[in-house]
Amino acid sequence: MDRFLLLLTCTLVFNYIHPQRGADAQSMFTIRNISISLEPESNVMRGTNVTVRCQALVSISGTGPLSREYTIYKDSVIVYTKTTSSSDDLLYRLPDARVFNTGKYKCKINIEGRKLTSEAKKLSVTGLSAPLLHLNNAVISEGEELTARCTAPGETGAIIFYFYDDTKEILEDRVNSNQSEVKLRFNRVGIHKMYCSYTVFVTPQPFLSSKSNTVTISVKELSITPVLEIFPYSKIYEGDRLDIMCGIRDLMPDMEGNVHLYLSRGTQLLRRGNTNVNHSMIALAKDTEEFECRLEMGNVVKVDTKKVAVTELFSMPTLTMSPSEVFQREYMTLSCKSDSVASERIHRDELTYTLDPPESLLIPKSTGVFYGKALLYDFNYTCIAQAKGIRKYSQPLTVRPKVTVSTPKISVVGRAVLGRPFKILCQSDTGSLPINYTLLKEYQQLSVASVKMPFEQALFTVTVNHPGEINKFMCEAKNSQREAPLSKRLDAAVVVPLSHPTLTVIPNLPEIAEGDHLFLICGVKGTPPITFKWYRDDSNKPVFTTTSDKNNTDYQIEALGKDDSGTYYCEALNHANNVVRSAQVTIEVRLALWKKVVIGGFCLLVLSVVVIVIVLCFRSKRGKREAAAELSVKPSSPKSDDSLTVSLTRDTEVNNAAPGKVERVDISVWSERPPQTANDEESSMVSNEPDVEYTEVVHPQPTDISRAPLRKGTETVYSELQNSPHGADDPPGYGSVEYADLNVEQHEMNHYPVEHTDCQDLPVPVD
Repeated sequence: MDRFLLLLTCTLVFNYIHPQRGADAQSMFTIRNISISLEPESNVMRGTNVTVRCQALVSISGTGPLSREYTIYKDSVIVYTKTTSSSDDLLYRLPDARVFNTGKYKCKINIEGRKLTSEAKKLSVTGLSAPLLHLNNAVISEGEELTARCTAPGETGAIIFYFYDDTKEILEDRVNSNQSEVKLRFNRVGIHKMYCSYTVFVTPQPFLSSKSNTVTISVKELSITPVLEIFPYSKIYEGDRLDIMCGIRDLMPDMEGNVHLYLSRGTQLLRRGNTNVNHSMIALAKDTEEFECRLEMGNVVKVDTKKVAVTELFSMPTLTMSPSEVFQREYMTLSCKSDSVASERIHRDELTYTLDPPESLLIPKSTGVFYGKALLYDFNYTCIAQAKGIRKYSQPLTVRPKVTVSTPKISVVGRAVLGRPFKILCQSDTGSLPINYTLLKEYQQLSVASVKMPFEQALFTVTVNHPGEINKFMCEAKNSQREAPLSKRLDAAVVVPLSHPTLTVIPNLPEIAEGDHLFLICGVKGTPPITFKWYRDDSNKPVFTTTSDKNNTDYQIEALGKDDSGTYYCEALNHANNVVRSAQVTIEVRLALWKKVVIGGFCLLVLSVVVIVIVLCFRSKRGKREAAAELSVKPSSPKSDDSLTVSLTRDTEVNNAAPGKVERVDISVWSERPPQTANDEESSMVSNEPDVEYTEVVHPQPTDISRAPLRKGTETVYSELQNSPHGADDPPGYGSVEYADLNVEQHEMNHYPVEHTDCQDLPVPVD
């Protein structure tokens, strides 16, 4: 004990001082690979010793052992587990391998939580052992129990055993062992040959064994049998009493508690008992079915059957109606009768007939004949024939009173379009089918339609050529011999297709101007309502659409502008589904009147200004010429030395006068122009080039004494005239130049000779 404590103390101290050393020794390893192999090979025969080898390659550091956990899987199911510290391969042995060992094997190793799994290897074992069948008894009586055992030597796993009787499978048994033992009973007397087989289930498919040995079984019949007796058995009529007995023959005392009897007629169980069953009943025609006495003892079943023939006293009655068709509240007759009667037993007068139910309200008229009015609704009648306690029922007769057809109604399906085919519907609210409908036009028959099925309609196709023609149609309905009711005349509107489209423009086309209110009126002939559409410049999209109950309507454009100019047209559509288009109208919007007035006034104003300017220019030129002419100085008389003479030189005068001569006229500056100057004006206007005139007014200033003395208020005027180049005598570009001193205050002028100077002596013109 002391040594143990000393060893434990040393171990604890060592681990405390070197805590990491043990951990390092255990953790320093790696699992490099793990593989699995099958020995001697993957495909072996049944009975071969197979070894599954699991080999792990582990690299470790240190001398400490590692704990290795190996797991062997077969088809993903664990079949073997082992933990070892040895580095040797793990061996999983399969001695005497069987088919059940077939599958995919793989190995997994786990070292301190580190795991690695090998690839799977498939083992295939072929061959099953032959099954063996053993019976505890080869000779038995029917119903006796037999024990059978089927064995699969050496096989393991989930096995299903099959037992056969003369190639017919009679039992299947699933077990987890290599043998199956079952209990069997044979009800068929005779020789039976039995064998067995088995199946081993191995993923993914089962393996079936061969057949076992065959064993012969002899089944003997039991002496016990059921007995069925019926009294009377022949010449049985309806109403006769039948006594039926079901018993057992050769019943052994030891069998009494195990036997059961059952008496049946067809599927109807009449009585049941242990050893004897009795039953009494009145014979009916349906009792011609088979009677059966059944004996059951365990699995042994024996039966005795007999069929009896029962003659009818009378046949099942039949119920008929006359007439075959009847209308509501009309009189009808129902007749009930049995066609055959057993005259050897009863007389026909002994049969009585009644109707069921009693509230049918029909009165018996004679034997089997009933009379009365049909109801307002469908009703089922049944006839009952009765004699000597036997009641028989006829098949139900359903009387469906017909309903007289009501006055038909006539209408148009859809719309009636002039000149096109359309359909007329003739229909009655009530009336039993079939109904014959007749279409009439002014009481003349056009067509007949028969309605035989529900929801069927009487339709007639017609065409009208003028609207009033549609009111001439009528129809009648008939489903009986009675007079057929006649409908009212067809009252329906006829849609007249559109025609003659027109487009009216207000105001008139030449008078359309900016700011006007434009009306585009589209009109057609046809039946409204009508949908009108206006288009502009061949656009596919209408600029305006409206629906009207009239034959015309308008599209308005208020305050027209230049951008409203274009080509317009309209289209119309009504319920006849025909589209008509008007002719195109080109609208050109002119300027407004006030704009025209303004422009005209402006033009007149401009023209007036131009005329005034021209006139003013013309007058200015003429005045300048006249002034220049008046400034030419001439002596007023030969004796007056102080008078001033103004000489006017004109182009026309120069051209007409002799060279070097000037015509002189005595004229005052304020004097009027002589009449002869008109010719000068005309000459001046004919000239193509303007005359250049210079006039200078010199205010009083000191002058040369050689000249005439200036008086107070006297001004000096210089005038230069450039005549037309047509004057040959004048130098080019210049006219005659004359100087005159004008004395405004005195009426007399001193005359001085005219001095001719060169061009450089001319005074500078004044602007």
